Amino acid sequence: MSLDVWAKTSGTWINIFTVMIGTSLGLIFKDRLSSKIQTIITQGIGLLTIWIGLSMANSMSKVQASGIDGAVLGLLAIVLGGVLGEWLQIEEKLAAVGDWLKKKFRGKGLFTEGFVASSLLFCIGPMTLIGSFNNGLNGDNTLLTLKATMDGIISIALANIYGVGVGFSTLIILVYQGGLSLIAGLIADTVPDSNNNPYLFIITGVGGLMIMAIGCNLLEIVKIRVGSFLPAIALAPLIYYLIYYFAK
Repeated sequence: MSLDVWAKTSGTWINIFTVMIGTSLGLIFKDRLSSKIQTIITQGIGLLTIWIGLSMANSMSKVQASGIDGAVLGLLAIVLGGVLGEWLQIEEKLAAVGDWLKKKFRGKGLFTEGFVASSLLFCIGPMTLIGSFNNGLNGDNTLLTLKATMDGIISIALANIYGVGVGFSTLIILVYQGGLSLIAGLIADTVPDSNNNPYLFIITGVGGLMIMAIGCNLLEIVKIRVGSFLPAIALAPLIYYLIYYFAK
């Protein structure tokens, strides 16, 4: 690996390291905690996850397209994305990947659930997008290092709940987050101001709804097929673009 590539992806490798360490610690303490303690940890993580998702979802309030509120744009994206995800059977395909890894590496229990939930939690959000852009464009891994610290702490609790499947989310972090960093230079001109960019706001908002769904699953409020909503991440900026430019 060249120094240039390392500089552009250093934040991703740090993130992978912290998640692996966090997963290991979670597994070490897994059998030493009572069921009540494990339940309260799950509920705590669930509440925090909903709060993180809600904070992200508020980004939609900063967006308007031709007089249409960002919440409406987000609703269109999440509904259409969910329908498309069901048609593409994304949830089943993600589960199949998790089940294959579970069988390949002899995982047990909630391996697949841990793999899917942690992959989504660690890879959806503004810190992933903006941090990957910063890392890829100028080698600045500050934001991804902060994200890596948070992910490492969360992975301790998730591994205690779900098991080793959480650790395999590093494969998704490598491909998705590392990929974003490597291609950041190619799309730099389309992201002129990451701090005030409506496309990032709507992506972040829709991603926040999905993070909230993960929290609902952790709290067992309702079983939401989060993976099926993944196309909404791609549809959100497209819907904003179409309405902004064609509904004037």
